Amino acid sequence: MRRVVIVTLDGLRRDLISAETTPNLVTFARQSERFEDYRTVFPSCTRVVSASMATGCFPAQHGLQGNSVALMEEGRLVFRDAGHPDFLQHKRRITGQSLARPTLAERLKDDGGAIIFSNVSPGAAYAHDPDGHGHVYHRAGSFGPRREPVPTSDRLDVTLDATGDRRMTERFIDEVLHTRRPALGVLWLGEPDHIQHEAPLGSPEHLAVLAQADIQAGLVIDAVARLREQGDDVLLLVGSDHGHQTVSGVVDIDSELISAGFRADAGSGDVMAVSNGTSALIYVHPDHAAVTPRIHAFLRASEWAGQVFGPGDLGAVGQAPVGGLAFAVSMRASDQSNAFGIPGTSLVAKPAMGKADRLGCGQHGGLAAFEQAPFLLASGSGFIPGATRGETVRIIDIAPTVLTHLGVAGSGMDGQPLQRPAREAT
Repeated sequence: MRRVVIVTLDGLRRDLISAETTPNLVTFARQSERFEDYRTVFPSCTRVVSASMATGCFPAQHGLQGNSVALMEEGRLVFRDAGHPDFLQHKRRITGQSLARPTLAERLKDDGGAIIFSNVSPGAAYAHDPDGHGHVYHRAGSFGPRREPVPTSDRLDVTLDATGDRRMTERFIDEVLHTRRPALGVLWLGEPDHIQHEAPLGSPEHLAVLAQADIQAGLVIDAVARLREQGDDVLLLVGSDHGHQTVSGVVDIDSELISAGFRADAGSGDVMAVSNGTSALIYVHPDHAAVTPRIHAFLRASEWAGQVFGPGDLGAVGQAPVGGLAFAVSMRASDQSNAFGIPGTSLVAKPAMGKADRLGCGQHGGLAAFEQAPFLLASGSGFIPGATRGETVRIIDIAPTVLTHLGVAGSGMDGQPLQRPAREAT
């Protein structure tokens, strides 16, 4: 039986993999093919990445622009947190689509199915299957086909921490890998991302939780080895969705726009800056489009803006000027090290709704080197154990790689399958 298993250690940048802290990943790297220039999408945020992994598309195609976005509702730009459990259903009511491209769960609904276990935000979990073609298990609610809630006894009741990840992993191995046996099983751990937002990168607290995440990955790696011994043809992909930078400062972009005269006040819907961690999406209502060139000049002159993409070049970061989106900003970053010797700092855009960004802790969302440095290890048909591939590959390549292994046709994706031709893989 051909199967695919994906394990994601949320937020783990590849330079933090070491024999001391992550021995299981180091061992597995010697048994799999490694990708030295594996990159994520923009914004480098889990909800967006989940949609891109599930569809094989950049945000311009699948339509989830950020972890937080603005939607045009009744003629006004309205801030929305894409992590909310009901966000994608709300988006479908407003725009007609939850995601604009089919997910792996939809493509595989008649070819073995998909089961996703996720311990990140609800919005990120449900982005894998917003329309109910397979099964998604999450602590905020678990759903089967047609988004019918699963029975109470089947719900995923875990906490967002290393203990919750451990309970979820054990259930994933028992139920998904050994009992239910779908064509695609996805295990998305909440750590080490959760601790990296709470503690400095490289701190004892961070490294202890990272070691626990490595243990969960090792449990799945061992379980897949047993499945192969029993005759299953399993493609195992172990990786992360983005990296982290250390927060060096917080910038209130909305206040900057108000002070510059581009936004009337904090409650107006004419111009809106939406924080996505170390990046921001800036929306301009169509009625105010005349100010767009001046906003562009203002952003380019702002010392806190590292890279600025306007309406004409949003495509360079996989976005499109639709729904009022006019600018994407990756905040200013540096290679400076934190107190624990971990390089990479960045300014962050002040989040809405009173959410905290902790100085000296981790954050992500932009284009800086370390947040754009997740890892990927691939083991199975079409991949060479112990080999290292140097060319750039991206998170959007996961979906076509999954479909190729399963022998299921797929079209309309931005990514490409990563399997080597048969003559190279032997």
